[in-house]
Amino acid sequence: MSARVFFYVQHLLGIGHLRRAATLARALAAGGFDVLLVSGGAPVDGLALGDARLHQLPPVRAADARLKELARLDGSVVDETFRAKRTRQLLDLFAIEEPDILLTEQFPFGRTQLRFELLPLLDAAQDRPSAPWIVSSIRDVLRRTASPARVDEMVQTFEAFDAVLVHADPALVRLDDSFPAWPDIQDRALYTGYVMDSEAVPDSGDTVGKGEVIVSAGGGAVGAPLLHAAIAARPLSPLADRRWRLLVGPNMPEVEVAALRASAGDGIIVEPVRADFPSLLRNAVLSVSQAGYNTVVETLCNGDRAVLVPFGTARETEQADRARVLVERGMVAAVAPGDLTPASLAAAIGRAWAGPSIRSFPPVDARGAAATVAALKQMVAP
Repeated sequence: MSARVFFYVQHLLGIGHLRRAATLARALAAGGFDVLLVSGGAPVDGLALGDARLHQLPPVRAADARLKELARLDGSVVDETFRAKRTRQLLDLFAIEEPDILLTEQFPFGRTQLRFELLPLLDAAQDRPSAPWIVSSIRDVLRRTASPARVDEMVQTFEAFDAVLVHADPALVRLDDSFPAWPDIQDRALYTGYVMDSEAVPDSGDTVGKGEVIVSAGGGAVGAPLLHAAIAARPLSPLADRRWRLLVGPNMPEVEVAALRASAGDGIIVEPVRADFPSLLRNAVLSVSQAGYNTVVETLCNGDRAVLVPFGTARETEQADRARVLVERGMVAAVAPGDLTPASLAAAIGRAWAGPSIRSFPPVDARGAAATVAALKQMVAP
């Protein structure tokens, strides 16, 4: 009988968390696990899950870009009645599944807005006569603006966990750079390498994007300023004679998409995000993007040159920190959050174009999915 994995994930603004979780769920299912991916965010069409199953909780999202408060998809308040109903559904589902492994994406090192249901879930797991392995799955960088009290709370909650899988290459980015309590968790931490969705889109040898500049903004919820700036930066940049391809995420409002199409002149393509994004990166001369985990990993593994324009707020530091590390290593150029203008973007493109190719650096470890499968198999081995 296959070991069962109950994998909880909650995306709030973009879709990166869900995409990465789906990649892991698909790999775990292919590796022989019976996987249920439990998603608490907005439904996403076309999610590649392989043989993994999906359960959709009543969805919530971030109320705004600050990511502090939750809202229902229609913008209404997440009240106590909604919380109680969703928590009950989650706990009932967990009881039915009786998993061998409980895997939580980001929690307890993030997604603390969901404590109302995740703490009862941990209690339910620990109260079972045969408790499952409890494992956290996190990215390479954590939010540095967490207060000392919140960091202490993370460490205390982590006492219920058996391990944390850090989906990063420690030769490039180390978690202790962004998490001050690393000494308190390092004995139960395992670096897996980065998780990249490499199996979903094989290299077809297509030449689409050859010699182009590819501009992307993830799911698109906060990406419109970058795409508008790119259109205005093109004539100011050393790549003004190249074709520019702007990829619009599914969460970008239609009014913004229409405005982009209206302002794009000759030599600029505006189209929806594409499943062959890795192929576009391999063919392009330069990528301009935000600095979310999935896009950066795909860029490091496939791209030639890149400019990162991280999304950031006073509270959200993850993308800026990821971009900073890569700039310090000379691998990319970047525009800091709050500094985005057509001129600053064009200047960063000039720096990236004059600098070394990403391909001249040692390749990053992007075998995180396979390493995750191996780690969980070792846990449940007789």
